[in-house]
Amino acid sequence: MNIKFKIATPEKVVYENEIEQVSVPTMDGEITILPNHIPLVSVLKAGELRIKDKNGEQIMAVSGGFLEMRGNNELIILADNAERAEHIDIDRAEEARKRAETEMEKAKAGEDADFARLQAMIDRELNRIKIGKKYKNIRMPNN
Repeated sequence: MNIKFKIATPEKVVYENEIEQVSVPTMDGEITILPNHIPLVSVLKAGELRIKDKNGEQIMAVSGGFLEMRGNNELIILADNAERAEHIDIDRAEEARKRAETEMEKAKAGEDADFARLQAMIDRELNRIKIGKKYKNIRMPNN
């Protein structure tokens, strides 16, 4: 028995397939969902999402959102942001993190800023960097 699984962002459906299990970062800690899990609604936090399907393990960086496990083995994740580990551009993520940190420094110096938005941007980019580097190290062992 499998789980009908879909993860979507405001822009697109990132992944949709039948899966064996998924481990998800939530505000209450990481949870692993297997077939026949009880119905559940939870809030996502930035972190690593690991999917086990017939092709092996798929790794994604997620940040924010909600998950809903329905009673019919259907799991839907609505994420603020979700990106497959192999698609993460580490250099671009580093640049985005640096820009957000610069904005945060300006804000601390008295300029108007949305601290929560800036911190969320920094957290999202740090998560992308961490997962991107981890994935690349797994896929490209040292010679």
